[in-house]
Amino acid sequence: MSKTPPRPLEGVRVLELGQLIAGPFTGSVLAYFGAEVIKVEPPGKGDPIRQWRVVRDGSSLWWHSVGRNKKCVTIDLKQEPGRRLVRDLASHCDVLVENFRPGVMEEWGLGPEDLKAVNAGLIYARISGYGQTGPYAQKPGFASVCEAISGFRYVNGFPDAAPVRPNLSIGDTIAALHAVLGIVMALLARANHGQPGQVVDVAIYESMFNLLEAVVPEFSGAGVVREPAGTTVTGIVPTNTYRCRDGKYVVIGGNGDSIFKRLMRAIGRADMADDPELAHNPGRVAREADIDAAIAHWCAGLESHRAIALLEAAEVPVGPIYSVADMFEDPHFRARGLFEEFPVQGRPLAIPAIAPRLADTPGRTDWTGPAVGSHNEEVFSGLLRLDADRLMELMRSGVI
Repeated sequence: MSKTPPRPLEGVRVLELGQLIAGPFTGSVLAYFGAEVIKVEPPGKGDPIRQWRVVRDGSSLWWHSVGRNKKCVTIDLKQEPGRRLVRDLASHCDVLVENFRPGVMEEWGLGPEDLKAVNAGLIYARISGYGQTGPYAQKPGFASVCEAISGFRYVNGFPDAAPVRPNLSIGDTIAALHAVLGIVMALLARANHGQPGQVVDVAIYESMFNLLEAVVPEFSGAGVVREPAGTTVTGIVPTNTYRCRDGKYVVIGGNGDSIFKRLMRAIGRADMADDPELAHNPGRVAREADIDAAIAHWCAGLESHRAIALLEAAEVPVGPIYSVADMFEDPHFRARGLFEEFPVQGRPLAIPAIAPRLADTPGRTDWTGPAVGSHNEEVFSGLLRLDADRLMELMRSGVI
């Protein structure tokens, strides 16, 4: 009989505070890879994300994904008895994750220094718009605004048009991944080097700033401000999006020297393939318009599936632009296990698997997002050893 392999974060207990996206997604990733995540929500409706976007049977479908594997408890943090419960929980945890406005946790007596007194080994991960220090720390830090100030939005879109955003809260998600990375590094520092707990300070704008590649050294060293470039990438040719005869778009990346030659031969432009001026990227950048026009003309005369087949045969990187409906039909997505299906209120629901894929200690979803307060008894009676009378008293006073 095969034994389920341990997950890398089994034995790590996490206390998740805060609401909506960045903090909860941090907890989701940690829970997926084995951490015991205790999520604290306000009594009543719980985390607002439970009601965001598409709602079915009283709960957002998103919640079933972002709440996976978590033990949900309710605590009113605005009441001192509730804050005492959080201090007690923190004394039993390895990690705390919060994404309140800087200073709120300190106002409640739950800041890092406050909790160090009850748990010197606690790793305290904080996610905010602008970080815990600096002149902008107290500004409201929604992901949309932080994506803009980070420089990320500036390079997105078309010249002479308003910058665009993807239809996702990407700043929150990228910040959450930075928080996970910081937490794991802090856990390693504690385990391998005897370090005590420490604060992991994650700013959304800095997380997006981390994605800017060469933007900073190019400005510092050459005074170059990278501008938006539509569907291309500045200084790399050819890499673009092309419309085919059926109205569908394909993305073609032919910017490697040998790949470029194969691409141009595949589209019937051996003259460009063999042109010494186009043999390397700097020469291609100078003639970007000519190259893109040739590829666009070829794509316009073919159905997208045919263009993809011909370029794949020539070993040129090419692919369609998928919607989520396309993903569900694609055999590669299925073969890689990207959809985990669970019964939710009597109907099947697919939620996305979480990368990365670990060969010997993989993550997994054990259960989807549970109901508000569904683990109150397990956590408060089991972990904190509160008796039935105390639990009833907390319930009557609205603390839990």
